[in-house]
Amino acid sequence: MPTDLLLPQVTNLDQTELGVRAETLGYDGLWLGELWGASSVVRLTDIAARTDTIALGTAILNVFSRTPAVLAMTAATLDQVSDGRFQLGVGTSTKKAVEDLHGMDWDDPNPVRRAHETIELITAFLGDVGRVDYEGDVFDVQDFPSLDIDVPIYHAALGKANRRVVARLCDGWIPHNIPFPDLEENFAYIVDQAEAAGRDTTIDVAPYVPTAVSDDAEKAKDAIRGHVAYYVGNGQGYEQAVAQRFPDDAAAVADAWRGGDRETAAENVTNEMIEALGVAGTPEQARKQFQTIADIDCVTRPMVTIPSNADEKMTEQTIEEMAPSSD
Repeated sequence: MPTDLLLPQVTNLDQTELGVRAETLGYDGLWLGELWGASSVVRLTDIAARTDTIALGTAILNVFSRTPAVLAMTAATLDQVSDGRFQLGVGTSTKKAVEDLHGMDWDDPNPVRRAHETIELITAFLGDVGRVDYEGDVFDVQDFPSLDIDVPIYHAALGKANRRVVARLCDGWIPHNIPFPDLEENFAYIVDQAEAAGRDTTIDVAPYVPTAVSDDAEKAKDAIRGHVAYYVGNGQGYEQAVAQRFPDDAAAVADAWRGGDRETAAENVTNEMIEALGVAGTPEQARKQFQTIADIDCVTRPMVTIPSNADEKMTEQTIEEMAPSSD
């Protein structure tokens, strides 16, 4: 099974150097997120020019701040400069990011509809349909040629409506903060919806696996606590995903975070939540935990995900110890 790596979005380490190192260590795929401060598109272009075999992907680009045409052009260009190694991961991001960073309306008409139309249009633009005409609730496009480039599209979907988008349109699913014991049930819904839509296709499942490795297991657990608290506190969709298994705990984390008490929010992430939402411990413990997740039937591309609150030492140790070459 492939083992992929998602680099931290905020780090003092050089992401290009980390990407080159990931290929050397035997990772099958390298993904970059994007929120604020750096363009994952530019960085992936740099990494593509300095690597040869590792697959490259965005996890994720939001569907608000770039139009479907820009996303399609971006995917096509990255696929060309990487010699066919690129996969496009998109998602709705969060209301906080969309409204307070990008100054856009989260509910115009709603994020799931925007995701659906964006992915539908990207697929058309990247396809071989000739000239693209499209009329939707969000986008109205006429008479531009398709690019005839094959780029897999992954969607970071949590709720049922967004998972229907995966089922109907996508090549892969990127779940984040859905408890690992609940992945199969959540994916079964995608399979059912794909069959109902008449699709006969294999959908990759590439879950974020927040991973922290340290010789001090408690320090590693604290990194996962901070990671979970950040996401549950900043996005209602993440809170709802965690609440599938931990309703009271998720509410406690979110309430503390949104009340400005981030330390308490992290403390409210229990050991049971860490086990169901991440990997944390010494190298031996972490590799065993990760393998348990990789062995879940529906999982095809588990993604070692470095928490942004991990320090440089933990980041480097996690990348080294979780690499396929360390097995």
